[in-house]
Amino acid sequence: MNWQGLELSILGPACLAGLLVLSTHVPLGQQVLARGIIFIDLAIAQVAALGVILAQYFGVEEQGYGVEIAAAVAALCGGALLTWTDRKWPDFQEPLIGTLFVLAATGSLLLLANNPHGSEHLKDLLVGQILWVDTEHLIGMAILSAVLLAVMWWQHARLAGPLFYAVFALAITASVQLVGVYLVFASLIIPALATAGLDGRRRLATGYSIGALGYISGLIASAPLDLPPGALIVWTLAGCGVIARLLMAATARKQEPVTSH
Repeated sequence: MNWQGLELSILGPACLAGLLVLSTHVPLGQQVLARGIIFIDLAIAQVAALGVILAQYFGVEEQGYGVEIAAAVAALCGGALLTWTDRKWPDFQEPLIGTLFVLAATGSLLLLANNPHGSEHLKDLLVGQILWVDTEHLIGMAILSAVLLAVMWWQHARLAGPLFYAVFALAITASVQLVGVYLVFASLIIPALATAGLDGRRRLATGYSIGALGYISGLIASAPLDLPPGALIVWTLAGCGVIARLLMAATARKQEPVTSH
């Protein structure tokens, strides 16, 4: 086991990055689940990743703002496309979302086919680089998250159509380079799924708790086990979600009135 990775200087920023991702993904995940478009997060995340790969393919500096702008533009274009298909063919929105995901995923593979570091780039985009987040990324993520949360709070009842897809696309863009495609999906869906049946603030608070515990426990366990933190956090998120459902079910049984015969 590798205990040297349990350093606050490494885990602290990574933990903060996870909490910033959760700040927007927990409420958005609840809306995604309510709308029945479960795979939109995977599709938009993959489109944003395609934007990153496309920018690098044309020689844009990997660590510069150009890559982030490319990812945002790609995600917004994906969101605009899904807004149009939602209006045009609402009954087929879910399979169209799946088709967009497959096209973006295979497009990424084609662009990386002749890149000697292609497999490494693809792995980074799928499982993320949460341990290498820096202060600049955290500040940018915090500002964008605050703006998106303000928009969600202000337009809560009317967050639909182009506005919903734009907010969603920007939230995904900000997180996919930090935590990767897989963890973006898990952060959106697992807390929302685990808290299905709860209402209002109670559901949000429980969703945030599940997400925070999943990220913290996954990060802490990844260091001594020497495992990829992004992949492990997906599993700890799922575990926290299952435990939360079991606790809620046990609490509900205790509160059931006893009937006498």
